[in-house]
Amino acid sequence: MDRLTLRRPDDWHLHLRDGAMMRAVLPYTARHFARAIVMPNLVPPVVTGRDAAEYRDRILSAKPVGSRFRPLMTLYLTEETEVRDLRAAAEIGLIAAVKLYPAGATTNSASGVRDFARVRRVLENMAQIGLPLLVHGEVADPDVDIFDREAVFIDRVLDPIRRDIPGLRVVMEHITTAGAADYVRDGGADLAATITAHHLVINRNHILAGGIRPHYYCLPVAKRESHRRALVDAATSGAAPFFLGTDSAPHTDAAKLQPCGCAGCFTAPNTLSILAEVFDTMGALDRLESFASLNGPAFYRLPANDDTVTLSRGEPVAFPDRIETADGPVTVFDPGMPLHWRVEG
Repeated sequence: MDRLTLRRPDDWHLHLRDGAMMRAVLPYTARHFARAIVMPNLVPPVVTGRDAAEYRDRILSAKPVGSRFRPLMTLYLTEETEVRDLRAAAEIGLIAAVKLYPAGATTNSASGVRDFARVRRVLENMAQIGLPLLVHGEVADPDVDIFDREAVFIDRVLDPIRRDIPGLRVVMEHITTAGAADYVRDGGADLAATITAHHLVINRNHILAGGIRPHYYCLPVAKRESHRRALVDAATSGAAPFFLGTDSAPHTDAAKLQPCGCAGCFTAPNTLSILAEVFDTMGALDRLESFASLNGPAFYRLPANDDTVTLSRGEPVAFPDRIETADGPVTVFDPGMPLHWRVEG
């Protein structure tokens, strides 16, 4: 198979930032994806319906002329989130989900949740109306090893929440471990997970072996090779709980290359080429559409996209090393292997 046509994909986990950065990176997502769940961890965060409406309008004003790209907005869950505001935003279709960041777990998460008892009423209301909770699945306890934070989150936080609030629809975002994949696979219809392109191709050796490579540093951090293989198996299985969320997270090189560098990989330009390469290697190109285009809409109770994209296989594709923004250059994720699949058009 040298050409592959699939329904246009969606990105169920995306960082667009704001201002000049957003204007620079948005075209790369809008070129390939019809919709994207947009993360609310701006500074200050998107915490109210009004915040979400204003952010949506800024995104729409920045998208390329003629683009049909549609941002799907989220609210940042805090211990002060008001049920009335959240329900009103959901009822008019302004928001598609709510994002849970454990305080201190990742970029711009200082406003996140510390005491989960204080958000129980919000979560109960979300269960009543079927509004998904998107979780950054890591604890921020400094006593927990960074490579164990996902597993501990499932045991200490996620599983108790799901037992206490039956019917709460949850997406574990950017899973990185075999244990998380197993948990989601066995979790029933109310649980799903996104998997990133970069976690399908790198393990922790790519970050640390032979020298520190900050452009591979992300949160959750990449794990052992056995975990990467488990993620590939989950993604290429076509199973309904697993779908694409790029977690494409642009940071300027100046922010990445410092003593305390930012976490995130900018993958929007080459995600589809990476996915096609991975699925091709696994003999699973026939299941790429499920992962990239069908499973996500089904979980979010949205129709799949009507239009299509076509990828063709040939000589390796040359992607730019970085893109220029008014804030400074942003390095494009390097998968460390030739990518033979390109998006036509």
